[in-house]
Amino acid sequence: MITVLVGGVGGAKLALGLARILPPEALTVVVNTADDLEWHGLYVAPDVDTVLYTLAGVADPQTGWGIAGDTTIVLDGLRRYGLDAWFRIGDRDLATHIVRTEWLHSGLRYSEVVAGLARAFGIRQRVLPMSDQPVRTMVHTVEGDLAFQEYFVRRRAAVAVTGFSFVGLDAARPSQEVVEALTSAEAIIIGPSNPFVSIGPILALSGVRDLLHERRVPCVAVSPIVGGRALKGPADRMLRELGYDASAEAVARLYADFLDGFVLDVADASLRSAVEGLGMQALVMDTVMQSLADRERVAHETIAFAAALKYENR
Repeated sequence: MITVLVGGVGGAKLALGLARILPPEALTVVVNTADDLEWHGLYVAPDVDTVLYTLAGVADPQTGWGIAGDTTIVLDGLRRYGLDAWFRIGDRDLATHIVRTEWLHSGLRYSEVVAGLARAFGIRQRVLPMSDQPVRTMVHTVEGDLAFQEYFVRRRAAVAVTGFSFVGLDAARPSQEVVEALTSAEAIIIGPSNPFVSIGPILALSGVRDLLHERRVPCVAVSPIVGGRALKGPADRMLRELGYDASAEAVARLYADFLDGFVLDVADASLRSAVEGLGMQALVMDTVMQSLADRERVAHETIAFAAALKYENR
């Protein structure tokens, strides 16, 4: 079984590539939930839904999130009543949030709710929220603290970041399903997701980093930075604002305590020796996933890379 840790559009693309080349029972996707929010009384989970919609083949191909062809009649109605409807929720997307909220209120664990949503979309792979307890990313900025979606959507990530904290982290634990996915995996992959706000919350959960240190299987990461830029989202700006280089090498350094291998894009081939100097092996390939064939290719080459590391570690 392959376990992949993801958040956001880039991670969802790799998850789809893996789902296309592996038997359903051979893939578990652990998803960041620290950017979840309450929206007009509904529980909204952007990263979880991006993964679900992508695996189900209904994600908007232009944005990578939301449902393709969705309408915004409800949002238009909210604006008519004078509400500032800055968070874009489509009408069909709204049904997901209503069901999730009702199921959570009925007493189901978050893991059970996500499993039920996955079944409704015909998804056979295992999709797990990182925890059954709520964690919320707080973005510290030069203009004060902002809830993640306030920073990312309402402010369009246009305010400089000074740090992050995760509200609720002290009381949260990885679910038993997540622990089992990490301890029973044949390989662990860190998706090309923002290292601070997508992968960071998963790694910050009590015991997760320890499990990655103690594992006896290869762990590799795919860089979310290509040629000094994030293909989606503000990871490059965050790196610079926090005093790092906006580079794949900087991301590798953030994971260096537990990684065996790191996947660089061809645009960053010159960083290979620097990454390997961190104590891991590096693979250089085209990591940009524009087409479905690209996603399958990146998934296949990443698995082969991990398998070679496993062989060398015997």
